[in-house]
Amino acid sequence: MSGTSGGRQGGGRDRDTAGRARSARPRDGLGRPLPYGANGVGRQPEGVVRSPEDTVTQAQALLDAGKPFHAHEVFEDAWKSGPEGERALWRGLAQLAVGLTHAARGNTTGGARLLRRGAGAVEEWAAGAVGQGRPYGLELTELTSWARGLATVVEREGAAISAVAWAPRLRGRRG
Repeated sequence: MSGTSGGRQGGGRDRDTAGRARSARPRDGLGRPLPYGANGVGRQPEGVVRSPEDTVTQAQALLDAGKPFHAHEVFEDAWKSGPEGERALWRGLAQLAVGLTHAARGNTTGGARLLRRGAGAVEEWAAGAVGQGRPYGLELTELTSWARGLATVVEREGAAISAVAWAPRLRGRRG
């Protein structure tokens, strides 16, 4: 035995430059790990501080490209770096993206559960954010309807859905 495991030295866990456990395995567009050495989709850099508008724009581009896992990482950055009063909004949006990820991977139970949880979180935030209207152009009512509708579809169909075909419009319908 050579002392390496899956492309890692000494069989230990992959670590980032700060020493945190971080898998170096490439991933596909839905965030699933691929074998070491495979061509994967580039990862979203973590810990990026973006304006809310840039967050929504970048997440929408990733959703449109069928990469909801990557969109969730963009929302997660906003959740972790944004103002305390908006963290529940960004966390709810991240849950919607993860729900879409699971549904596209064929995990219908987990997908439906996260879609409903995210819809509830976004709806709860909107109810408490008096005077916010459409923060950053987000159509929160449409998003919660989309999420609950998709949750019903994935439960009924019991099969993976297309992340591209079901990508939500964060700022409303295409026109």
